[in-house]
Parts: sequence; structure tokens; C-alpha cells
Amino acid sequence: MNLSAIVQEKLVFLHKFIQSPKEVGSVMPSSKYLAQAMTRCLDWDRTRHVAELGAGTGALTKYIAQEAGKDARVMLFEREPALRSQLKERFPSFSCHPDACLIRDAMFREGVEGLDAVISGLPFFNFPPPLRARLLREIVDSLKPGGSFVAFQYSLQMRSLLSRSFDIEAIRFVPLNVPPAFVYVCRKKIK
Repeated sequence: MNLSAIVQEKLVFLHKFIQSPKEVGSVMPSSKYLAQAMTRCLDWDRTRHVAELGAGTGALTKYIAQEAGKDARVMLFEREPALRSQLKERFPSFSCHPDACLIRDAMFREGVEGLDAVISGLPFFNFPPPLRARLLREIVDSLKPGGSFVAFQYSLQMRSLLSRSFDIEAIRFVPLNVPPAFVYVCRKKIK
């Protein structure tokens, strides 16, 4: 990606943040340090089906593309139509979907029975509690037993809520991001 494309990506992201700060959650796309912290915690040799929620401008998606094996199926979820269109152009082998509350519907349409991992850039704490609960239920139900959920947040306020549905294996602080972020590395509880 050349310099003008990088600047344009940041301007698009800033514009989307100004329009909908509670949905976008940050003034800048994820840094490479945050993207690396999120993708390096997964065992990509065993990750065949993965979803990214809130794919935005693809800042994290490009690292998923580098790590995922050629047989991996990646499903991107992005609400904003203009960003989703850009994602389709940049990552033509990944499927794109508009609603992270409908992960299982998208999986059914693609013939995917369960996800090995869900990676999220959604600002959960900004969402109203009913939407937050619906999203988390959809994530839990879409994951295979023992599947991974990796999410970044800008605070530790989601720790208690996430611990109800997942075993939190680690929380990593990433200071080299605007703003600094926490990466929650979770595993679906096996009942």
C-alpha cells in the first residue's frame, strides 16, 4: 500500500468515526502492533474457518490474510457499505457480510458448520447492553467447542462480561496503538 493509500485509509476511518463514534470506536485504524498481537495468538495450522467482526478498512484483515493458510475460509463482517465494498476489492477470496449479529446465517449460506476463531475489532462497550448480549451470543454459538475469540478493547470493562461465556487465557496490553488497546485472548468454554 503506497503512502497516498495509507493517508486515504486513515482519512476514511476518521470520517466514519466522526459520523458514528459509538459504532467505529476509534479515530484511527488498528496499528500493525495491535494486528500482530491479535493474529499471532492463534494456531493458524488448525484454523480453517475464521470470522473477523468490524473489519473496517482492512487494517487487521491484511494480517489475517498473511497468516491464514490457503485453505482457510475467512468471513469478514462490516456494517458500513463503503468499507465493505473496499474490503471486497482488497480481499476477493474472503466473503463479506453486513451484520455481525447474523454470523450463523452467513455460515449456513457458506456451508460452514463451526468457526475455529472469531477475531473482533467491534467496540463492545460502546454498544447498548441488548446489542452487546446478542453479539456475544452469536459469537459463542458460531464457535466450535474450544474455539478462539480474540478481541481488542480500549479498557478492561468487558472482562467480567467476557468471562461468563469464555475462558480468558490472556489479556495483552498493546501501547503502540491509537488509543492503546487490550487484546483479550479467549476460548469458548466446553460444557
